[in-house]
Amino acid sequence: MLIIVILGIVSSFFEGLGISLFIPLLQSVIQRSSSVTSNNFLVNFLNQIFINVSANNRFVIISLCILVSIFFKSCLSYGNSILLASLNARIGHKLRSGIFQQFLNVSYSFLEKNESGKLMNTLASETWRTCQALSSLIGLAITYCTVTIYTILLLLISWQLTLLVFVLIMLVSLGIRLVTRQVKHLGEQAVEANSALAKQMWEGYAGMKVIRAFGREAYEQELFDAASNKVAKTFLKLDIVSGAVQPISETLAAIILMLILVIALLQDQNSLPKLLTFIFILYRLQPRVQQLDSARINLLALTGAVDDVISLLDSSDKPYILSGHIPFESLTQGIYFDSVSFRYNAEDKLAIQDVSICIPRGKTTAIIGPSGAGKSTIIGLICRFYDPSSGEIYIDSCPLKELNLADWRNQIAIVSQDIYMFSTGVLENIAYGRLEATKKEIIAAAKLANAHEFISQLPQGYQTKVGDRGVRLSGGQRQRIALARAIVRNPEILILDEATNALDSIAENLIQEALNTLSQNRTVIVIAHRLSTIKKADQIIVLGEGRVIEQGNFQQLLEFNGLFAQLYHLQYRSDRHL
Repeated sequence: MLIIVILGIVSSFFEGLGISLFIPLLQSVIQRSSSVTSNNFLVNFLNQIFINVSANNRFVIISLCILVSIFFKSCLSYGNSILLASLNARIGHKLRSGIFQQFLNVSYSFLEKNESGKLMNTLASETWRTCQALSSLIGLAITYCTVTIYTILLLLISWQLTLLVFVLIMLVSLGIRLVTRQVKHLGEQAVEANSALAKQMWEGYAGMKVIRAFGREAYEQELFDAASNKVAKTFLKLDIVSGAVQPISETLAAIILMLILVIALLQDQNSLPKLLTFIFILYRLQPRVQQLDSARINLLALTGAVDDVISLLDSSDKPYILSGHIPFESLTQGIYFDSVSFRYNAEDKLAIQDVSICIPRGKTTAIIGPSGAGKSTIIGLICRFYDPSSGEIYIDSCPLKELNLADWRNQIAIVSQDIYMFSTGVLENIAYGRLEATKKEIIAAAKLANAHEFISQLPQGYQTKVGDRGVRLSGGQRQRIALARAIVRNPEILILDEATNALDSIAENLIQEALNTLSQNRTVIVIAHRLSTIKKADQIIVLGEGRVIEQGNFQQLLEFNGLFAQLYHLQYRSDRHL
């Protein structure tokens, strides 16, 4: 940034030098003398430079000097623009990368509380506008330096006229400020309107099936049009206010130039070159003053975007899951919850309360309960998406929060009902479980997951693109690819979050067969609604309203005749009726 500003200053110097040389150039045309005396310091200084040049050659030599000055000015300006473009590109990349890193590192609760559309708008749009603000700021610094150089030249030519021009320009600038005083507020409105439109786009696209299924196309179009129209109106107001700067500046500047020109015509011939150069410098100064006002207005308009980006990058007001320093290699005893309670937000009720359970190594533990009982919360705490509000989770005898987070999560694989598929090929989706896996290992994992056969029948086999969120695959196919992803990871801890709940009987049998193979010699945690699928679990934990209600194996819980038995008999009667 410093180099850019310095180059801008030097470029302005060469421009000012080139313009100043018009004084001796015009004098050589009008007066045809090699020694012209004047009571003006600048005029005398410039004449001294060419004192030894003959009158016949003065015009050519001075013209060449002007061309050289313009050439250097142009080269410096071009280099300056390249450096500024490079700086913008680098800072834009760093902002986007920093925000995405924030998404990856911040606690999941922060992402859940904030609207996806607003976060995506900050990442995709407001970072660009922040770069524009930076360009405006640097341009403002360079323009200030240029205006300073021009002002010094004007003062050296005629301080009386410069004082008059300064007063008039200040009046012009004051008028522009009055006209554009609402720009900052409009800029904040622009950020809000952009965020609302991004939210509408995101939700509309993601919920397209629901929209069509319920026949809400017209309703969604109306919502989108309203959000889009608000963006259009807000930015139109910004353009109207910002666009007023140029015509106001040019009109008032033309009046100032005419006044100076009238004064110049009333002067004697000897002072005419000096006054004509004064007018020319003033003519070059006017757009720079206009740039100052435009850059100031642009900065005010972009303040909302800058605040939005800085707020998202700020780490002081956000929760983080910080990694511990103790390396983790393998589970030797089990996972222990010691009086663990957790709430998602400070104002929410407890999702789980005073939970104390043991999940032994190498065994299958099933967690069941009604919706909202806290099953998914326990999984989230085990994966350390969140930290407990109170109590402690121990891995063997070590608190979970003291373990290296990457080491711990590297030993976990999740197969859930809601499978996320990346819009790449089948091979890449399976390899996501272990990026260094070979193709042979990926195919072996697919065979174990009963997925190899249908993958081989796809148009491009393992290279087939699955589409957005795996839209080109059936639910059972997505589930088997997710299972292959877990197999290739070769995890020590396998979490099955209702992995077969939404599948037909054939797909469920295929996946259940693969799961039985995968579960051998592993610590398995199963969340299931179909109680018949957990008969072989070593222990079953029954949750109700965030508390542990019952605990035991399948037969013991039936004999207790408690909540588990009630749920089982309800399902049994329902299945028998069907």
